[in-house]
Amino acid sequence: MFPDDPYLMPKNAANFRLFALSKESGKNAAKFIINQFPEYFDKISVEPDVTCFMPEILTPQIEGVSEEALKERIHLRRVKESVDLFDQLVQAGTPVPLETTNRLLDLLCFYGDGESTQEKGEQAKKEEAKEDLEEPGVNASEQKAPKRQFRRGLQSSGPRWRENNNAERIFKVMPERNAHSYCTMIRGMVKHGAFVKAYDMYIDLLNERHKADVHTFNALISAVPHLKDRFLERWELAKDFLNHMAQQEVQPNLLTFNAVLKTLRRCGGVGRSMSLLVIKEMEALDIEPSLATYEHLLFMFYRGVELHPSGIISEVLDDVEKRSFTPQDPDDANFFNTAMQACCDLKDIKLAYRLNKAMENGDNWKFLSMDRLNIYWSKFFSLLCMMEQIDVVLKWYKEMSCSLFYPSPRNILELLQALDAANHLERIPSVWEDIKQMGFHRRPELLDELLSLMSREQHPDEIQQAFAKCAEDIKAVHEQSGREQAPLQWTGSTVGCIALLFARAGRTQDAWNMMERFQQINRIPTDQVLDGFWNCAKQANCPDEAIKLVKLAASLGLPASQRLKSRTEKEFELSEKQKKTLESIQSDSDSDSDSDSDHE
Repeated sequence: MFPDDPYLMPKNAANFRLFALSKESGKNAAKFIINQFPEYFDKISVEPDVTCFMPEILTPQIEGVSEEALKERIHLRRVKESVDLFDQLVQAGTPVPLETTNRLLDLLCFYGDGESTQEKGEQAKKEEAKEDLEEPGVNASEQKAPKRQFRRGLQSSGPRWRENNNAERIFKVMPERNAHSYCTMIRGMVKHGAFVKAYDMYIDLLNERHKADVHTFNALISAVPHLKDRFLERWELAKDFLNHMAQQEVQPNLLTFNAVLKTLRRCGGVGRSMSLLVIKEMEALDIEPSLATYEHLLFMFYRGVELHPSGIISEVLDDVEKRSFTPQDPDDANFFNTAMQACCDLKDIKLAYRLNKAMENGDNWKFLSMDRLNIYWSKFFSLLCMMEQIDVVLKWYKEMSCSLFYPSPRNILELLQALDAANHLERIPSVWEDIKQMGFHRRPELLDELLSLMSREQHPDEIQQAFAKCAEDIKAVHEQSGREQAPLQWTGSTVGCIALLFARAGRTQDAWNMMERFQQINRIPTDQVLDGFWNCAKQANCPDEAIKLVKLAASLGLPASQRLKSRTEKEFELSEKQKKTLESIQSDSDSDSDSDSDHE
């Protein structure tokens, strides 16, 4: 997907998403330029002529007020111009055929009486130009940024169905209406959130003795959860729509049953009990389920507090493994993530392997978009860390990392826990290199877990040296400071772990530098850290370092200072000067305690 250039290769999921969106944005920008300025691309001559590669004609060619001009603007999806032209035709007394009016209703209901994407772009450019003319003295970036942000906020909420909008107004003034007119209005109202109005419009359709089509019934069934509050009432209303389909001799399709199942998802226990009956009805009508059908089933049975046995998901996988699916429902894309989540909840690695094999069958992998793909593999990897042997986990990690998916900080934590459970902590340095490459080296939760695992036990010298190198990197990360990076805060645990790792690797001076930080950050070292540094001093035969440790412990008022002093006197061969230094440390601490008692 990306050029084979190390600099341009994404390092984590955030970079992957940014790069992919940038690539797609570049394609869209190129299409926009070609479509917006086709006059600059009219010199292209190709043999043979490939129409789909040529720029589309997006500017109206027919001038004047006529039905043909209206049809052209509807075809070009110019919502505002189409409505204005329709109003001009009506005011001029020109009759607009029912078919053309229905096409205009289709356009209005699709966009929710809003503007098409192209019109939004043109309107935005006009507003920006107007702003520049109104306030030429104000800095352009300061002036336009808040207004653009406000516009973006309005657009992000999505178009909703306004009261008495153009679609409703045109529908009311139509001299005649057929079933298509009512069905278009119903589907538009459902799409844009006017569910009660859609139901009322359906009642009007029945009163006018029209019949709804299958797409309208599908929309009404999907609106049921917004029309009724109680679970049983929702199921009864959905059954009513199905009975109406039978009475009107409307043949249900796959999307009809998917809409029923999607409604049953919001019917609690009633939905679970009725969902299997819906599947049997599909089989009776010889309608083959899609991935969305199975996704609704898995959601109902495996997304609750009480997990059901793995029988249903096993039967689902029996069918999915045999087929290569094609997109038939927008919810098809949710199947693999929902199924993998069910496998994780069931803690069933065998089901996960079966699901992954089904995903790789044929073109099924295409259902996983950029974001869904990373979520799917992240869940799969979490289950591997929980249930598999460490060798298998590391094999999958090597194959998947930064190719099939980009591990999240949570995935790295799970990998570290799996290494800990399998007693393979010697692999931690290689994981730390991956953490640095992925840009997670400033994550406090990862640093704390790494240091905790590395410093918990004593390891062979070779491993301790590798751990000390990791500790040195983590120390450098804490000391980094830049304009765009807030410095990481030192904690007593972090300082103690790094000091302990340095001490166990025989790096006495580095360990002492970390010990001195306890006073700088006003924290107390643990007995494990104190003993670790003392053992390092003993191994290196450095009584001066041991004496400095005793002095540090005494200055911090630690009970361990007396124990460390006794060990130093017994296990080191001290000179007279060093003995006097030890005695002075004790007397200093005693005098400090006496002065404190006097103040009290």
